[in-house]
Amino acid sequence: MLEIESVHRRYGSEIALEDVSTTLRRGELTVLIGRSGAGKTTLLRCLDGLDSPDSGVIRLDGQRLETTDAALVFQSGALVSGKSVLENVLDGALGREPPWRELFGWHSPDEKRAAIGRLHAVGLGGYATRSVEQLSGGEQQRVGIARSLQQEPEVLLADEPVASLDPETAGSVLAVLARVVREHNLIGLVSLHQPRLAADIADHYLGLASGRLVLDSPASDLKETTLSEVYADG
Repeated sequence: MLEIESVHRRYGSEIALEDVSTTLRRGELTVLIGRSGAGKTTLLRCLDGLDSPDSGVIRLDGQRLETTDAALVFQSGALVSGKSVLENVLDGALGREPPWRELFGWHSPDEKRAAIGRLHAVGLGGYATRSVEQLSGGEQQRVGIARSLQQEPEVLLADEPVASLDPETAGSVLAVLARVVREHNLIGLVSLHQPRLAADIADHYLGLASGRLVLDSPASDLKETTLSEVYADG
């Protein structure tokens, strides 16, 4: 269980997050929604350790959330050009391996087997030797998911991972995210501009407006009017 308690974050005089509190559970995919500038990326960055709250507490199973506990799938995929699919996935283990291994491009057989397994988990079995430049946008995002799994996180985060994809491809990528969250019993949180893309796979919804949490609801209880209120002006 991931507990977010009274989290605040400011950038100068601008309030990015204000008194955000919620609980996320293992094996569930939570969809984070809100207008641009609502605080979605800031919340994800605080959970991933790329940023720090000014105040508040974030706990995983009763203990402080460590940076190695969470992995973030970026909007652009953030893959390394010139590397193969397998090499990009192996990069997910850099936090657990000595730096010299990356310098010499050496990874243990166990890490390689794990990376191949994670490619199969995201539907990319047989893609290991391909260059990432040869992949479609949806395939690149799947590689990004596999790389995040290689980190062996407890919390899987994704920041607008389907923003540049067509609706059909976006749906397939979100389905992969939901499946790995459930199969690996992870805590999943994905931010989206189009919440209805996740209607068939979301377990929970959070909504931010001007840095405040204005929606915290199981997907089964969500109403169309409630979604609209998250995006209301003012």
